[in-house]
Amino acid sequence: MKRMFCKIVAVMLAVMCMPAVVRAGDEPDGKWTFNGFSGGMMLHIGYVGGGTTALYSPSGIPLPAQKMNGVPYGIGGCAKVYFGEHLRVGTEGYATYLVYGDNASRFGIGWGGLLLDWQWHAGNIHPFVGVTVGGGAATNVTLLSPVQDDFVTEPTVSYRKYGFMAVTPFIGMELEVSQKLRLTFKADWLMNVSMARPDFPQGVRLYFGIIFYHGR
Repeated sequence: MKRMFCKIVAVMLAVMCMPAVVRAGDEPDGKWTFNGFSGGMMLHIGYVGGGTTALYSPSGIPLPAQKMNGVPYGIGGCAKVYFGEHLRVGTEGYATYLVYGDNASRFGIGWGGLLLDWQWHAGNIHPFVGVTVGGGAATNVTLLSPVQDDFVTEPTVSYRKYGFMAVTPFIGMELEVSQKLRLTFKADWLMNVSMARPDFPQGVRLYFGIIFYHGR
């Protein structure tokens, strides 16, 4: 699985970068030449829902299903290389968490991948739209009863961890504060496009961050 994922990522990177590299070589001063790079950190919140954790006792007796919805939060960052006035190729990665249920169950995702976006320019405002393709790992710790601050093991806990492939469309804008500094605002939708998982909630995440920019 990991080897296949690495092959997919390598092929995608080559496909995304090839047009820009070829055109940059053919047109040293053309519209597809290297035009700078940027990178920075972002925080996010949002709203996700739709996931359900259906649990069973060791003997197979159904236990109360746990609805998963609420406000996720997390942190991450991105790095992008600019080609011409509009095309950007790069990578990003984030950690995002959701606390749900009556007993503070916890769902966490670490994910990242390769991104491709297209940016426009309107004075100091730079809107963009794009997509990230990659993968990650989800961890779901479900609690069916309150957890005490003691050293006694808990009998009603479920632990799940699985990997997945991700496709994440996004839209946003950058506000140019100076030649080197930009504020970025973004919204995305993280999708699990591999095996369907009932306990994988989906929804919009809203990002805010600081981006450091270095032009050509």
